Amino acid sequence: MKIIRVLWWYYFSKLIEFMDTFFFILRKNNHQITVLHVYHHASMLNIWWFVMNWVPCGHSYFGATLNSFIHVLMYSYYGLSSVPSMRPYLWWKKYITQGQLLQFVLTIVQTTCGVIWPCSFPLGWLYFQIGYMISLITLFTNFYIQTYNKQGASRRKEHLKDHQNGSLTAANGHTNSFSSLENNVKPRKQRKD
Repeated sequence: MKIIRVLWWYYFSKLIEFMDTFFFILRKNNHQITVLHVYHHASMLNIWWFVMNWVPCGHSYFGATLNSFIHVLMYSYYGLSSVPSMRPYLWWKKYITQGQLLQFVLTIVQTTCGVIWPCSFPLGWLYFQIGYMISLITLFTNFYIQTYNKQGASRRKEHLKDHQNGSLTAANGHTNSFSSLENNVKPRKQRKD
């Protein structure tokens, strides 16, 4: 019963994480709303609803524990990056992504053990979890390559420069017919995380 209570808190954390999307929309940080972001947060909320209603047990605890640890590191990074004087000292963002990838691989290994040495956990769910982890490895690897490899990173920076606030900047520097209003608006500094 104690594991189930802890897993309910974990499920609640998935709801809070999904709310990131709405904060991005409110802050007009549309460049942060990616396929990876929406897929990961929307699917985790739904998957964990299923887990909590049908299979809340020790097998579910392993991935949740790893994910919670990674998210503590990730949100610590984001919290520190919100302090401008801390940003030059934050060199470890790519290692968080590597940790996420390691988490997915370890979850596949643990889930595969459940397939090889069957337990009372539903076999179909184990296969689903392996497939889901493979989809996350694919999406996060693509993100890693686009963000941290030199060619991918320069393409991403070019893309972000051209797509400020989610809209393509036209050749004349104006995105719509309200050019006089745009000249009166102070541009926001882009975050470097």
